[in-house]
Amino acid sequence: MRRTRIDLVRWLERALLVVGLALVAYFVYVQVETYLYQTMENRELDALLSSRPDDGVRAPVRPRPTNGSTLGRIEIPRLGVSAVIRAGVDARTLRLAVGHIPGTAIPGETGNIGLAGHRDTFFRRLANIRPDDEIRIVTPEGTYRFRVDHTRVVSPKDTWVLNPTRGTALTLVTCYPFGYVGSAPDRFIVRASAAT
Repeated sequence: MRRTRIDLVRWLERALLVVGLALVAYFVYVQVETYLYQTMENRELDALLSSRPDDGVRAPVRPRPTNGSTLGRIEIPRLGVSAVIRAGVDARTLRLAVGHIPGTAIPGETGNIGLAGHRDTFFRRLANIRPDDEIRIVTPEGTYRFRVDHTRVVSPKDTWVLNPTRGTALTLVTCYPFGYVGSAPDRFIVRASAAT
């Protein structure tokens, strides 16, 4: 009986070691994939921006983006945030980039631009955002500047935060609380208005 128990404990130790190594390998894979994606897309966006004539005239707004296509980059200078924006909010998009919420305005349009990101990756630093912080959306069509108006915590059912607006607004959405382990119960909202 004692021998069987020792064998079972050894088997369990090995199984847990294999599971732990698999989880570490998956974590490394996700981190490397995200880093490579961000690097490649930023390089392509920077090449487009450097080839754009700087005559002060914005290019016309492009057609509605297809799911998974790159729209541009979000920058929050004070917080050191710089991340590629990709159309859609599916799991792969949010693992690789900040997602543009379908049905909201796209950068360059009048209305409410909705962007979502994970609280433990690209939007981790939103915990420290303050009113009047600058947010930039950089696209091949132009750079759009916003100033943070306020933040609030809402329920996931409070989709009214993404309702269209008469003027140009930016709404950032991430899960809340920031330090929560598992599926967070609330959403942290950052609302910003177009800077003049």
